[in-house]
Amino acid sequence: MPFPFLPTRKADMTELGAVFRPQLPPERLRAVARVADEAGLEELWLWEDCFREGGISTAAAALAWTERVRVGVGLLPVPLRNVALTAMEAASLHRMFPGRATLVVGHGVQDWMGQVGSRTASPLTLLGEHLDALRALLRGERLSVRGRYVSLDDVALDWPPQSAVPVLTGATGPRTLRLSGARADGTVLTAATPPDGVRQARRLIEEGQREAGRDGEPHKVVVYLLTATGAGAEARLRAELTAEGLESVPDLGVAGDAATVAEAVRRLADAGADTVVLQPTGDEPDPEAFIRFTAEKVRPLVPHGPRP
Repeated sequence: MPFPFLPTRKADMTELGAVFRPQLPPERLRAVARVADEAGLEELWLWEDCFREGGISTAAAALAWTERVRVGVGLLPVPLRNVALTAMEAASLHRMFPGRATLVVGHGVQDWMGQVGSRTASPLTLLGEHLDALRALLRGERLSVRGRYVSLDDVALDWPPQSAVPVLTGATGPRTLRLSGARADGTVLTAATPPDGVRQARRLIEEGQREAGRDGEPHKVVVYLLTATGAGAEARLRAELTAEGLESVPDLGVAGDAATVAEAVRRLADAGADTVVLQPTGDEPDPEAFIRFTAEKVRPLVPHGPRP
């Protein structure tokens, strides 16, 4: 079944978003979400980082406070979640706000999973089982499975989504990227992914698709781009890259005006990204202004597709 709002690699489909970072207190989200809606931002992305805001609660609030902006949660750590609960919450959002929610599941940060007693011996096995069950439940199937981690006995949603919805996963390593191609409908890449990393991710995703007999199916690739603009932009970008141990990675992050940022977005689109999400530095002084900068200054300079 085709996904009505899952873009393929067509010349008019490259999209732009921005992140509300969870270092901001939850009460700031309402103002940021409303600015995103008013400014015409395509996608506002939220994170479920331990031990900050909850992904589903903030997504529901942001969707309720706005009329048109799409809201993504990247990502929901599967060790924290029973797949039936993930399916129930996802289905509720998709029925209340059709076409406006994007949920991403993933391994989660393993140290954080250990802190809450949810670390698993095989994160890859868990993610694969979770993806298979989640996609089936959201298709309205009745499911009985007994896997290593996911166990369901005659489970079906009373209120499944009214149309097919994509399930995305976060991935970095080669095995997870292949798994995403085989068993997910899209992949989210971190801000530690330069253009060459996007190309390599596409190749690995396509390998997974071929192995699973899913050649030619649409598979959305979303990549975060660490972005700094305004006063002290270069210093703020450099400081964040250094803090993450990424200062030596070429072509990572961007600092500067709208034209400079737009060129960095185009490089990622050329490499295979369907959506580029601008990720402000953790010390971004004005989140609302960053949203307006993305929607009003950068968006007009980014073609709605990769350059030939």
